[in-house]
Amino acid sequence: MKTAAIKAKGLTKSFGEGDATTVAVREATFEACYGEILFIVGPSGSGKTTLLSMISGILRPTEGDVAVKGFNLWQMSANELADFRLKTIGFVFQDFHLFPRLTTAENVAIPLILRHQDWNAAVIKGEQTLEIVGLKNRATLPPLKLSGGEQQRVAIARALVGDPELLILDEPTASLDGDTGRMILQFVREHVLNPSRCILIVTHDARIFEFADRVMHMEDGRITDHASAAA
Repeated sequence: MKTAAIKAKGLTKSFGEGDATTVAVREATFEACYGEILFIVGPSGSGKTTLLSMISGILRPTEGDVAVKGFNLWQMSANELADFRLKTIGFVFQDFHLFPRLTTAENVAIPLILRHQDWNAAVIKGEQTLEIVGLKNRATLPPLKLSGGEQQRVAIARALVGDPELLILDEPTASLDGDTGRMILQFVREHVLNPSRCILIVTHDARIFEFADRVMHMEDGRITDHASAAA
């Protein structure tokens, strides 16, 4: 039996007060395990991003708890939570968020630099991580010299450079054509997933569902299909 990397119980998030209250996520309870890719899917406005923000320590829930690696995120101080996130969670954003004036290797090194590691040592580690994603020969180029698929792989390398146990990808194929998107997910499946890492992917893209171990559907803030097996 796989070990749970994330345990969420009764997560609820509301915004506003009184008659103006909007409930974005309602009593979400689920687990995500090491060694698996869990997709979170649903229409726009279904609560996916809000749920993601709560389980990654960005947005405090109105009710409920979430534990990562057995640590309750919202019992930590702000400094403890920031340090925990930096060391434990890697993010791949929809729009890549690469810095155009930095080289590819420097972009990958950013999480290590934020940990106060030596700049040169961090960039060397960035170059080594680029080799994992097949882009070592692009290390000195600026991001604008790369294709969309290459930029996405740089974003993945940046998320991996600190060896996180939880990797979160937000709409990783939204800016890519179908073939490139499938190539990226195939790469994640074969080279990024391992028994010590849990991967969460938020997506609208049904073309990549086959790469999931489980698919969790959301609608109107609720989990409607609780981590069913991917078709």
